[in-house]
Amino acid sequence: MMEEKARRDRFHQELEALKERLLELAGLAQTALAGCITAFWNRNPDLSRQVINGDRAINDLEVDIDGECIRLVALYQPVAIDLRVIMAVDHIIAEIERIGDQAVNVAEEALNLAGRPPQPLHPDLLTMARKVQEMVARSLESFINRDVQAARQVCLADDEVDNLDRSITQELLANMAAHQEVVPLDLCQIDIVRNLERVGDHATNIAEQVVYMVEGENVRHRCQG
Repeated sequence: MMEEKARRDRFHQELEALKERLLELAGLAQTALAGCITAFWNRNPDLSRQVINGDRAINDLEVDIDGECIRLVALYQPVAIDLRVIMAVDHIIAEIERIGDQAVNVAEEALNLAGRPPQPLHPDLLTMARKVQEMVARSLESFINRDVQAARQVCLADDEVDNLDRSITQELLANMAAHQEVVPLDLCQIDIVRNLERVGDHATNIAEQVVYMVEGENVRHRCQG
């Protein structure tokens, strides 16, 4: 009995350590996201390169955490909520790694912008970027707090980001049709919009995993309810 209790205690200690490593990964991805946003808005090539070069650390840590998830399942054979937590962590770290990838894509477009004559960017682009940052932060907070209601609010916020994606893209396309000289600039902006929208999708996927983790319900594509 004492041995079994010690085993359970050891498992839960390792599970807490696993969640801490997830938060470390999330911190790296959030830093990359903030960096790429500042880089494109301020035309900062040095910051763009910093984001791009930092992606290796995100990738390596994601691989390490994935291996730890496999090890915990194989060693302790958890069930019920403990198993759902590990499965959720494994899915969430993949979403976080992809957020890092989108940040790199935006940083690469920021480099393109930095090499072009300074022209105003779409006024709603920064608004969209800030909303996406907030979605990521709130999805991670919902994981930390096991807050299903907050997770569902993230899913609702994705509709607003999708609407901004559509409206900004349509306006940029119309602008390119009317003014051929802005085509290179506006194509960069459209690519940034596309990547920001995908970050919103990844935040939504994290929120859906939180609902699954806490309630045991698979709500992919329908967590607003």
